[in-house]
Parts: sequence; C-alpha cells; structure tokens
Amino acid sequence: MSGKDNKSEKVVQTAGRQQLGTFAPEFAHFNDDVLFGENWNNQDIDLKTRSLITVVALMAQGITDSSLKYHITNAKNHGVSQKEMAATITHVAFYAGWPKAWAVFNLAKEVYKDDTTAQ
Repeated sequence: MSGKDNKSEKVVQTAGRQQLGTFAPEFAHFNDDVLFGENWNNQDIDLKTRSLITVVALMAQGITDSSLKYHITNAKNHGVSQKEMAATITHVAFYAGWPKAWAVFNLAKEVYKDDTTAQ
C-alpha cells in the first residue's frame, strides 16, 4: 500500500510520559520508546499499512475508546482515505463481528467528517 512517502517521517510519542510518567515510568518508557519509538519506526512496513493493521487489531479486540479514534486519525494522517477505511472496516466486520464494525464506523465517521474526498 502506498500513501504518503513515509521513509523520512519519524514517529514520536510522548503520551506515556505525559499521562503515566510519574505513576508508571517503566510502562511510559515501553509505550513511548519501544512501541512507538522502535516498533512504529521500523521501515519494514510503511506507516499507512501499519496504521491500518493497528485499527484492525483494536477493532478485532472490541476496543472502541479514544485509543481507536487516535489510531483512525493516525491512519488518516498517514494517507488512508475515507473509502479505504470504510472498506477495511467492512471487510474486518465479517471476521471480527458486525457490532464491532458499527462501533468503529461511528468513530471513523467522526474522524472523516470534514473529509470532502472519498478517494
């Protein structure tokens, strides 16, 4: 899948330290430095594909909170069009569950509400 040229873009995350830094510093380190710092910056999978995989994994688990909305927004920012997101959610609905798809569509509609192109 190709979207934006993600070769030079580096993913940086600070949410772990901002939200849990003093309460759970080791978890914050793993979140910010390992999950996002190392894993998300691995060049073997482009950021557009990695973003879609993450949305699918969260959907399959039934996670439909702000973390999924963040990752849908992240997918959009990495070149996933509204049409691609809708097709992905529809496809995964058959494997992960119809009610999960409804919940994810509600979040995706919020993220893509101002998107004038359905490409």
